[in-house]
Amino acid sequence: MRSLITLSMMLSMAATPAFSKTLAFAVANASDTFQSGLVKAVEGAAKQGGQTLTISDAKADPAKQMEQIKAIIAAKPDAAIVALIDSDMGAEVSKMATAANVPIVYVNNTPSNIEELPAKEALVASMETEAGTLQGKEVCRLLNGKGKAVLLTGPLYHDAARTRTAVVEKIFSEAPCNGIAVLEHQSADWETALADQQTEEWLKAGVTFDAVIANNDSMALGAIDALKRHNVDMKTVVIAGIDATADGKKAMMAGDLDVTVLQDAAGLGKASVEAAIKIASGETVPPRITVPFKLVTPANIDQFTAKTQ
Repeated sequence: MRSLITLSMMLSMAATPAFSKTLAFAVANASDTFQSGLVKAVEGAAKQGGQTLTISDAKADPAKQMEQIKAIIAAKPDAAIVALIDSDMGAEVSKMATAANVPIVYVNNTPSNIEELPAKEALVASMETEAGTLQGKEVCRLLNGKGKAVLLTGPLYHDAARTRTAVVEKIFSEAPCNGIAVLEHQSADWETALADQQTEEWLKAGVTFDAVIANNDSMALGAIDALKRHNVDMKTVVIAGIDATADGKKAMMAGDLDVTVLQDAAGLGKASVEAAIKIASGETVPPRITVPFKLVTPANIDQFTAKTQ
């Protein structure tokens, strides 16, 4: 995907030009499976509402994203939607946006300054503690509270990665799940290839485990690839991800993925556009707008097959 994509979305005949807003979306990495779904959702919601939308893709480069956000703020859109790469960028982004009087709606990744957001800013996200809880408790149930697990995490600077991991580890430290030992804990940066490589290293080193718990589906799929190369019977290992992406759901229907948690990209994208339009129109929105997670298992996968990220 190109670094900068500009879409001019014209009003329908029935719409009134006064309601049209100029929006900008700074996305962390549009090639990431989940964030690609988020981009589509934001595009769809903006188009449906007759808004003009510009999208900047930082391709997972924090420095590049900061430059893109500076350019967005300098262009003075009616509002900007920001999916941060690094949570700690929030304070600086908020300071710049406030000085320029540009409303900001953070989406998906919670900024570190969440407790001090200015009046014209909001966060649209899912509660990451909920994702970790749903995932951890389901893995515990499948293992009957006993076994050995390895964890594949997102980048340590990402709030979702830190929170999901910490919650799972806490669940495994308490009854009835404290019979599950976490043997390894490594970051694979949300990437399938890196998760494949890390799992390969564990297998070659002779690490044996009953579960692979990944902060997202893409990393879970990487672990599955490595396990299959080593002819591991997938029925003997619990594989858990988060996001319920299209590829993740396919893996579940094939019998390879045992647990995932729907992070509703469509819901997040729509809610972020709606919040941006309201703030730009002078309306007040809650500082936090929550889109719930949902547990997805082989038992209920049919309910989610129509929802792709």
